[in-house]
Amino acid sequence: MSSIKELVQSADWKSEKHVPVIDVADKAQKAEAVKITVTVGKEIAHPNTTEHHISSIEIYFLPRGEKFPVSIGRFEISAHGTSAKGPNTSTIYTQPEVTLNLKTEKSGTIYATSLCNIHGLWESSKELTVE
Repeated sequence: MSSIKELVQSADWKSEKHVPVIDVADKAQKAEAVKITVTVGKEIAHPNTTEHHISSIEIYFLPRGEKFPVSIGRFEISAHGTSAKGPNTSTIYTQPEVTLNLKTEKSGTIYATSLCNIHGLWESSKELTVE
């Protein structure tokens, strides 16, 4: 039996369309909101069809020196072109990009995961320094 950590994939987002890209300033001020945007398919567009899509994005923050991350956002991506007429018959598609704001007094690591219905779970991380 596998552990979930053995199933999580990562790669360079410039060459792999499934990797969640974390855009955030490298430094933030204590207790001031910092904007975090996570995009899947930033460099190479991810298909957004009924058959092949990103179904969710999750964002976590692990304060430096602590053992467990805090979930700071979970987003369901649910419009993939399907309608009562069948797959890819709608003109409504959700793009896999989300934005939230975080306030913290500690430096740490932001983690993001994306779930592709065909290619599984992907992750990336980025350090955030709080001054």
